[in-house]
Amino acid sequence: MFYLEVCSLYNMQEVFSKEIHASVAMENRIRQLFSYVDVTGRNISDYMEILRAEGKLPCEDKRAGKEALDRLCELLQYDPEDIRKDNLSGSVPALSGNVYKENTGEKKDHGLHLYIEEAVRDNENVKSIAEKLKTNEITYIKHYKDILAKGFSADNRKAAAKSIVLADKTGRLMYEGAPVCQDFGNRHFYYTSCVMNCLYDCEYCYLKGMYPSGIPVIFINLDDIFRETETLLENFPVYLCVSYDTDLMALEDITGYVRRWCEFTKSHRNLTIEIRTKCARTDLWKDMDWCDRVIFAYTLSPEEIINRYEKGTPHLEQRIRAIAVGMESYSSAVNTEGKTYPFRLCFDPMIYVKDWQEMYHNMWESIRRSIDLDHIRDYSVGSFRISDSYLKNMRVRFSETALVQYPYDVVNGYYQYPEKIAEEMESCMERLVSESVPGAKVFRWK
Repeated sequence: MFYLEVCSLYNMQEVFSKEIHASVAMENRIRQLFSYVDVTGRNISDYMEILRAEGKLPCEDKRAGKEALDRLCELLQYDPEDIRKDNLSGSVPALSGNVYKENTGEKKDHGLHLYIEEAVRDNENVKSIAEKLKTNEITYIKHYKDILAKGFSADNRKAAAKSIVLADKTGRLMYEGAPVCQDFGNRHFYYTSCVMNCLYDCEYCYLKGMYPSGIPVIFINLDDIFRETETLLENFPVYLCVSYDTDLMALEDITGYVRRWCEFTKSHRNLTIEIRTKCARTDLWKDMDWCDRVIFAYTLSPEEIINRYEKGTPHLEQRIRAIAVGMESYSSAVNTEGKTYPFRLCFDPMIYVKDWQEMYHNMWESIRRSIDLDHIRDYSVGSFRISDSYLKNMRVRFSETALVQYPYDVVNGYYQYPEKIAEEMESCMERLVSESVPGAKVFRWK
């Protein structure tokens, strides 16, 4: 039966290509759209039927074929029944994905197998981390890239969840902020990677397209990154994101890097850092050396999105509690009169699914009930977007994933939702924040 279904889909793809007089470039796009239909479990015949009812098929020439292909991409934003019900108005969004996995909330097992570069085996930081991991499974390697080169096969993904690499980061240590990232109005915006890859397994994460393997690599020469930061600070104030390529909070028991970054920032008055996280731990707040230039930026998603696409991460309720406890700890330790607290709420990336409006509204209500929003520093809002090169890699490595195969628009080298969808989602989230917190600083990605 499966063979017949595959053959049928392939045959329909061939028929559709002929009917629209597809060029080579159009053929590539058709394969992508049909892959998305396949992984979402839909019936491509339903969409062909709608195109024929609209008079879009068959096409007289390639120009009309391109219009039909564009229309198919538009229709794929919705379920066929919703399109028919709404007379093709496209007012009801589709479920972007057919995989649903409950978040068990179980704590990850940190590194049963430790890989250490030969050049750093006697380093004190390496000895300290190895002692914390308490493992006898240690392999010495020449270079961390030898391990990452194993790729994202099913077996290697399982191994990655039980492995950690300790290495020395060489070459460039600081990078100018990427266009897809928020600069929050800062002119000198940089990021650095003291850890590559993450303990969490978010389906949409760009790291899956950036690196050939998901094994976390901890760079033990943090002092070198500090020195390069100081070099920048000699010329201008710096806004630095230190937790883009991992979740430092989730690794704190192993690295201690959050505390070290806090201490470093506090002693450099022209430095502001952001620590982005989904981690729900609250124990760090007890002895935190607070600095209002260390911003803890929490990514918040509806529980349904967490369960489907943010595998291994804490539940929404747990993240909210971590923020609330952190804010209470900050207010107890610091004179907060007239100040906002160094906490940022990030609704980014927003993921487009059926009933997204209800999901994000319910999420916001949960946040409002538990957090003193008047003291939140600011808010980040943005719909999912990703570099074209990263998504192309992800489509090869995770061909069965609906979120990856979604028919995004390509704008200036980045895949993103169609403008209408992105604007509707981001405006909705911005409105929820602004109506509840008049005068709130809401930053949207442009």
